[in-house]
Amino acid sequence: MADDASADDAYSYEEASRAAELDTGVAHTARVWNYWLGGKDNFAADRAVGDQVESMLPHIVPTARADRGFLTRVVRHLAVEAGIRQFLDVGTGLPTAGNTHEVAQSAAPDARIVYVDNDPLVLVHARALLTSTPEGATNYIEADLRDTATILAEAARTLDLTQPVALTLLGVLNFIPDEDEAIDIVGRLVAAVPPGSYLAIAHASNEVFPEDAERVRQFWNENATPPITFRDAKQISRFFEGVELLEPGVVSCSRWRPTAADLETPAEVQQFCGLGRKA
Repeated sequence: MADDASADDAYSYEEASRAAELDTGVAHTARVWNYWLGGKDNFAADRAVGDQVESMLPHIVPTARADRGFLTRVVRHLAVEAGIRQFLDVGTGLPTAGNTHEVAQSAAPDARIVYVDNDPLVLVHARALLTSTPEGATNYIEADLRDTATILAEAARTLDLTQPVALTLLGVLNFIPDEDEAIDIVGRLVAAVPPGSYLAIAHASNEVFPEDAERVRQFWNENATPPITFRDAKQISRFFEGVELLEPGVVSCSRWRPTAADLETPAEVQQFCGLGRKA
């Protein structure tokens, strides 16, 4: 599908919020993240929690930006250097500048991208995501990360799952508290794509500043949704079992193949990441 939303069809944020019947009094990760990235798709509760987390973890905004930088660099690498033309972005979050399809199609106009999320606010913004070059395609699936059967069946309407696919799971596995369940979810997705496919993961980490991370985790789980789990680099590396983990391995998002501009961010942030290839 390659729809283009016209200005006449666009929702205002308030209309979208009412349509989704959101609980605006409870902070939600997609909206808090949007706030940290400088977006406008958030409410007072999101900003209050975002500010409190920033007071506890002062480099949370650079962390959010480093995560976004990883998305840009890894998608560009996959499209340009690895020749990937299909992307399955699970845990899309709210659209902002430099979405997966924008990065991929700027390098490869024929790229096809499927977004997956289960947040109602993301759903009402789906029209903004479903914009594509004429040569390529984008689509959106409303599904939970745990429902891999639905994700894969719906993705097959846009992607050819017999050809290499880039699976991107950025900032979503940290909402699966049980580590074995999270590993199983990744395994099911990887098993469904052919050799030559890639797996990109970014995950909230307690590898650096573990005491601060634990305070933030407790505060977040008492005041926002969904509950979050932090994991260290060794635990995150387990998600790449069965694929070849590429250099530089599982590292801070600020240090995954950084550009000169990326090196201006803090050396280590609370979001770690990696890229693997299915042999």
